[in-house]
Amino acid sequence: MEKPLLSTYTNYREYLKDVFEYRRKKTADKLRPYSYTDFSAAADIRSPNYLKLIIAGDRNLSLEMCKKFGRALKFDKAEQVEFDALVFYGQEKDSLLRNKYLKQLSEIRSQNALDAGSIDVETWEKVPGWLSWVLYAMIDQADVHFTPESLKKILRHQVTEKQISEALEKLLSSGDIEITDGKATKKSHMISGADKIPAALVRKLQAELIYLGLESIYKEDAVDREISGFTMAMTEDEFKWAKHELRKLRKEIQSKLMMNREKSPGQKVYQVNMQLFPLSLEAGEVTPGAEIKKRSESASTGNKDI
Repeated sequence: MEKPLLSTYTNYREYLKDVFEYRRKKTADKLRPYSYTDFSAAADIRSPNYLKLIIAGDRNLSLEMCKKFGRALKFDKAEQVEFDALVFYGQEKDSLLRNKYLKQLSEIRSQNALDAGSIDVETWEKVPGWLSWVLYAMIDQADVHFTPESLKKILRHQVTEKQISEALEKLLSSGDIEITDGKATKKSHMISGADKIPAALVRKLQAELIYLGLESIYKEDAVDREISGFTMAMTEDEFKWAKHELRKLRKEIQSKLMMNREKSPGQKVYQVNMQLFPLSLEAGEVTPGAEIKKRSESASTGNKDI
C-alpha cells in the first residue's frame, strides 16, 4: 500500500481513513500496531477515538483541531495550509462558499506544485488566468478603452486596477496583444499550446471559470444567463458519445461566433461552460481507495480541453 498523497484527495475524511489504514498496515507485524489512541496522543487530544469519529462523519474539525491533526500527520507548512482548505471545503454546507473553498484549494495545490518543481516558473508565468482570457476576449467587444480604470468599470469592479494591469502586462509580454492609445488588437491565438499546460494549471483555470458561473446564478437575472442540466445513468459508451457531442457543439458555437467577430464587434463578453461529470461509482467497483487511485493515475494528463 502506497502512502496516501494529500494532493489527490477531495474528501479529507477519506484521506484520514487511508492514512490511518496505511500506518496500521505498516505496523501490523509489531507487538503494538498503530491505533486511534496513538494518533490522539500525537495530536494531543484527550479522546482516544476522536480520529474515528471524524472519519465516520460524527464530528467536524475546527481550525484549532486542524492544527493538532497536522502535528499528528507531521505536515509541513504548505501541507497544513492545504489540509485546512480541504477541511473547510468538505465541511461547508453553503454551495457558494463550498465552491469558493474548492477554488482556493485548487490555487493552493497549483502553488504547491510550483514550489515543488513539478511546474516550472516559466510555464506558470506564461499560462493566463481567467482575467487574461476575459481581457483577450474584450478586444472583440465594441467601444472598450483598454486602460485599467476603464476596464475595472466594465468588469463591474470584480477585480482591482492592479490585477488588470498585471493581466494586461502578461498578455503584452507574451505577444498575445498590442495596445496603442487605449485600443487593443490581437497578435496571436492564446489557446495555442494548450496541450502543454500542466494539469494542475488547467484545473486551476477551470475552477476559476466554474466559480464565476456559480456566482452568476446569484448576480444575473435569468434572462441574462442560461444554466441548465440533467442527471441520469449512462453506459461507458454513452458517456464517451455525450462527451464527444459536447466538445463538438462547443467548437461549432465557438467557430461561428469567431467568424461573426471578424465582421463586427460583440456587445459583451460571455463565458460558456460545458460540464459532464460522474456523481456515482459503478456498483460493482466500490472498493476502498479505488477513486483515489483513479484520480492519481489521471492527474498526470488532466483535461486539456480549455
